[in-house]
Amino acid sequence: MLKTKKRYDCAAGCPVEVTLDLIDGKWKGVIVYHLLSGTLRFNEIRRKLPSATQRMLTRQLRELEECGLVLRTVYAQVPPRVDYALTEEGRSLEEIVRAMHAWGERRLERLAQVQAAA
Repeated sequence: MLKTKKRYDCAAGCPVEVTLDLIDGKWKGVIVYHLLSGTLRFNEIRRKLPSATQRMLTRQLRELEECGLVLRTVYAQVPPRVDYALTEEGRSLEEIVRAMHAWGERRLERLAQVQAAA
């Protein structure tokens, strides 16, 4: 189920706005990046994002689930187990997220060169 709270004006940049609206937020893109490798439990995601608070991580995961990018599976066992995985729609972001990762790596390299030259 795809939900949207926003109406888009469909101006020239509208498709970019739609995409950014889905992965907007400090952690959503990073969560999607880590889920590209497969299903993860909540604590596994937490370990990969040590700077994210539990509250913020929970909120970001709920928003990703609400917009149809992440599937949350709860297993009825003690202690409860909750898994997160990308939906097909979430997996469709792979090319974008990997491109952002590659660009970020190049940016970090350029910044390191500038600092080394200073």
